[in-house]
Amino acid sequence: MPTKPAGTLYRGREGMWSWVGHRITGVVIFVFLLVHVLDTSLVRVSPEAYTAVIGAYKNPIMGLGEAALVAAIVFHAFNGLRIIAIDFWKKGPKYQRQMLWTVLIAWVVVMVPFLIRHLTIVFSNFFGGH
Repeated sequence: MPTKPAGTLYRGREGMWSWVGHRITGVVIFVFLLVHVLDTSLVRVSPEAYTAVIGAYKNPIMGLGEAALVAAIVFHAFNGLRIIAIDFWKKGPKYQRQMLWTVLIAWVVVMVPFLIRHLTIVFSNFFGGH
């Protein structure tokens, strides 16, 4: 009796989780783009409605949402480059795990300064800062 499931490449390790993360971030980015196109199109229908919608976005919850969106985009971009390397580099599958850790480290290196700056601006604007 086989101990590993047959017919699957992923067995709950880094490759599977990067696959899941890539799909989730792709859906998040797609939903954002859909909402963005819809709310931007309001400017043609009713400039007042557009202004109201944009005004509703100026709160800390949306600021956190923006941070999450940027986190999704950065992971999706870096992991996409990793997937390209796996697909087109002969040794890509052999080094896919190391490349995932490189993606995660690069993600942290990019996100930490962004989050410090972005969240400082979001919360200082909301709580009366300049």
